[in-house]
Amino acid sequence: MNKLLSEISATQTPVTNVIPYVLLLLFLTSCLEGQVTAEEQPLTKQEEAIAYFKDVALGMEFGNVDEVTRKWQKDIFIYVEGEQDSTLMEELDIIIADLNDLIDDGETTLSITHDPDSSNFSIFFGSGQEFESRFSPAIGYTETNYGMFWLSWNPNNEIRQATMYVDIYRPKKVNQRHLLREELTQSLGMAKDSPKYEDSIFNSSYSVSAVTEYSEMDKDVIQLLYHPQMKTGLSVFQVQPVLESIIDDVVQ
Repeated sequence: MNKLLSEISATQTPVTNVIPYVLLLLFLTSCLEGQVTAEEQPLTKQEEAIAYFKDVALGMEFGNVDEVTRKWQKDIFIYVEGEQDSTLMEELDIIIADLNDLIDDGETTLSITHDPDSSNFSIFFGSGQEFESRFSPAIGYTETNYGMFWLSWNPNNEIRQATMYVDIYRPKKVNQRHLLREELTQSLGMAKDSPKYEDSIFNSSYSVSAVTEYSEMDKDVIQLLYHPQMKTGLSVFQVQPVLESIIDDVVQ
């Protein structure tokens, strides 16, 4: 305040004339502080879905692979190995039904087969140690992982084969159900985790691993990847215009 009065005295400006300017300055400052810039505007539902798609559906969580879209473009025949856990078999039926309702590309349907020779997707229920004895690429990984998957794809980034396992001894039953849904869904091409939404099946935090249903955002991402106009091999820049062109079909 002393500084303000000294400045007023030096310029011979009456105090009564300064007060309105000070108030005006305070008003303008408060307006600027309360102003929301374009970057801070909340995302629309469509923008959220597009952003989340790019979080989980480009590339893989591990391994040095290109961050592009990958998906199945043929029917998926699932063969279950290991222990036929009744709870997980029932859950598998539910997950398959959910996915078949969401996937509408005219090319991909999921089903269970009892013939290993006709399958292109293997699910193992049992211990990590036993899984490693059957599937050598898993050696060294199951000690700290209760569920995992492996994919193979052709040069066009079309997924052709998948192998996954769920440990039925260490995690609780509800966590086993979560792992089954998470790993199976990620094996369809949405292969990355994201901490963004706690109700998402793609959130791998163990504190939220009791999620056993798809969130609305999960459903949107699945439908976007398996939209007939979504192609494989698209980078983050190439996929953006495709997402913008099909988002109205998925998110209203």
